[in-house]
Amino acid sequence: QVQLVESGGGLVEAGGSLRLSCVASVRTFSSYAMGWFRQAPGKEREFVAAISKSGGNTYYADSVKGRFFISRDNAKKLVYLQMNSLKPEDTAVYYCAADLIIGDLAPRSKRSYDYWGQGTQVTVSS
Repeated sequence: QVQLVESGGGLVEAGGSLRLSCVASVRTFSSYAMGWFRQAPGKEREFVAAISKSGGNTYYADSVKGRFFISRDNAKKLVYLQMNSLKPEDTAVYYCAADLIIGDLAPRSKRSYDYWGQGTQVTVSS
């Protein structure tokens, strides 16, 4: 069983930055691709960013490309989401997810992910 705990959310003004963190309680963190998803009120959960097991491959939603950056520290069992130039439309609950995967891929589909955190709220004021 994998437990994921997100942190770093909060209230920020438009144009500001936040860094989300997700720590995993699992022995073999480096066996998992990791992803960030978000869900705004009344909307479906959507893909934000993903990173492969090695960290060598990343993938971003078009809406965040060039503003958000995903990274991981396998020794510390952490995955990060650096969010810059935040916009009000980035307001959502952000979820960390883990995918036990073969190959060094960075999946975009939420159906690929096996484990999910509880989420952290990000609110961007205009």
